[in-house]
Amino acid sequence: MASEYYFVSDLHIGGDGALQKCSFEDEFVEFLASLENKGSETELLIVGDSFGLWEFTELDGMAKLEGLIRQQRRLFDQFRVTGSRIRITIIPGNHDYELACFPEFIARLREFNVHLEPAVALTREIAGRRIWIEHGMQLDEHNHMPDFGNPHANPVGFFITRHIVATAGKHSSFGRYNWLKDMQSVSPLEAIPHWMMSNYFYREMHSILRWILVPFMALFSVSVFAVIGSLLEEFGVIGTTLFNDNQIFRPLGFVGDILDLIVMVNGIIILFLLPLLIPLWILRRDVIQTLERFQLLPEEGLVIKKESVYREAAEAVFRQNPDVCLYIFGHTHHAYIKKVEGGTVINTGTWLKQLTRLPSRFWLLPDVYYPHYCLNYFVMREEAGRPVVDYHVVPREAPAELSLLQRLVIFRRAKETGAAIPAKTVLD
Repeated sequence: MASEYYFVSDLHIGGDGALQKCSFEDEFVEFLASLENKGSETELLIVGDSFGLWEFTELDGMAKLEGLIRQQRRLFDQFRVTGSRIRITIIPGNHDYELACFPEFIARLREFNVHLEPAVALTREIAGRRIWIEHGMQLDEHNHMPDFGNPHANPVGFFITRHIVATAGKHSSFGRYNWLKDMQSVSPLEAIPHWMMSNYFYREMHSILRWILVPFMALFSVSVFAVIGSLLEEFGVIGTTLFNDNQIFRPLGFVGDILDLIVMVNGIIILFLLPLLIPLWILRRDVIQTLERFQLLPEEGLVIKKESVYREAAEAVFRQNPDVCLYIFGHTHHAYIKKVEGGTVINTGTWLKQLTRLPSRFWLLPDVYYPHYCLNYFVMREEAGRPVVDYHVVPREAPAELSLLQRLVIFRRAKETGAAIPAKTVLD
C-alpha cells in the first residue's frame, strides 16, 4: 500500500494528423523522470483520458495502442523507466474508453510498467481514510457509457470526437493558421460553434476584408449614439449641430474625417434597420432561447451546471461511504479543490492547452479565446496522522499565438486561468 499518491488526468495524448504532436511532451517526460527517485511507497494515478484513442479514426482495437506507441516512443520509454521505480496506474476515460474493452491492453501496457485498471472507479487509502477516484464521464450525459466494457456501446461524444475533433486534427494544416487542432481544448464542447466563428473572423477571413470591416464594427456603438444625438437635434430636443454636421471626430483632422464618414455610413445602416428593429429583436430572442434549449448558451452557466453534477455525486459517495474523505475526478478540464458536505472534491484539470473566452472591448467584434497552460498535479500524503493534499504547477508560458487584432480587442482584459488552488490543504 502506497503512502503517497500523485494525480494527473486528461492528457489526451495521440491522434490523427496534428493531434499526434504532444505540446507538453518535454514537461510530462521531465515530470515522470522526477518521480524516478521515489520508491515503492509512491503511486502515480492518471485519472482517465491518458490517451486520445478516439482521435484515431483509421485504426481499431489494439492497433490504436500500437499506433500511439509508435507516435510517442519517448513517452512510453519513460513510462518503462519510471514504472520500474514506482507504480503507475491508469483508468479509462471516455477518450481512451477502448482500454476498458479489450483485455489485451492490460498485458501490452504492463510491458511499459503501466498498470491498467479497467474500472469506472477505484479507491486508495491514506491515513486510515479512503480516496474515491474516477474519470467522471459516467456523470456526463453526452459521454456516459451505457454498457461499460462493451466496445460497441459508444456515447454521442464518441461520434462528435471521431467525426469532428479527429477530422479537425487531420485538416488543421489547411487553414491560414493551424488552429483547428486546438478543438479538443475547447471546454465545454458546446462552445465549439462560437470558438470556430471567432477563429474564422480573426484567422481565416481575408485580411483585407477583415480590416475593412473592423472600423465599421468597432465604431458601431459610437454610431448608435450619433444616430440618437442626430434625432434629438432634428427634433430640437438639444440645440447643437454636432451630430447632424458629422463633427464628432473633426478635431482629429484627416483621420477624424474618415472616422466621421464611417460613423455616417453606420448611421445610414442603423436608420435603415430601425423599421426592422422589432422583428429583429424577436428573431434574436428566439435564437437565444433555441440555443439555451440545446444547452449551447451561455458557456459559464454550462460549466457551473456540469460541476454541480459532480458535487452532488461526491456528496452521495460521502454519505454512502463515511470512510471516504476525498472524491477525485477529471473530465471537465477545470482544476479546483473544494470542500463539500461530507468531504473534499478535487478536479485534476488537464495538461492540454486551455482556452479562456475573453470579451471583446468592441460590441460587434467577436470575443477572443486566450490560450494558456496549467500543467498541474496533486499529491496526496499523510502528515501528523491526517491526509494532506499538495498542489503543484509545472511552469509553462502562455503561447504567443494571438494576432495583433486579437490582442488589441482584449487589451488589458483580465486573463483569469482558473480557480486559485492552495499549495497545501489539510483534509478534515
